[in-house]
Order: sequence, then structure tokens, then C-alpha cells
Amino acid sequence: MPVYEYECNGCQKIFEVQQRMTDEPISVCQKCGGSVRKLISMSSFQLKGGGWCTDGYGHGKSPCADSGGAPPPCSVAGDCCQCPAAT
Repeated sequence: MPVYEYECNGCQKIFEVQQRMTDEPISVCQKCGGSVRKLISMSSFQLKGGGWCTDGYGHGKSPCADSGGAPPPCSVAGDCCQCPAAT
């Protein structure tokens, strides 16, 4: 169950509440009865390492290894503003 942080506008207390994602947000501070607002906190979830593209997860060969993650060179001569190779 996710943990949400709230801050009271009255007493300035910051507190955490375990709630289901379908539950309504808390609107009243249990300490002083003031209005509260939900805070946006940093997540503890982190992706580390090269990721699925660089380590070839699920493939015999890494799909990004050949190009280094860069788009392929443009095969059409001319100025194409929507071509990913042009950026």
C-alpha cells in the first residue's frame, strides 16, 4: 500500500499516511483540524545500471550496441525536419 505525505496548513506538521490508491486524499489534520495538502515526495525507486537496452535483456545481442543508442544515418538526401537523425 502506498505511503503519502501531507502537510497541515494550520500547524505545519508533516505526516505520512498509508492509503490505497483508490482512497480519497485526506483533507483535515488529525492534530489541529486544519486543512492539509498532499506533498510530492522523492521516490525511493531507482533504476541503476545500463538498463535493458544496453545489457541486451531478453535478447542474444544488445539492440543498442551497434548504434550506441544513436539514430541511424539519414538515407534520404535533403533537409527533413522530422527525421530523428537530423536532430
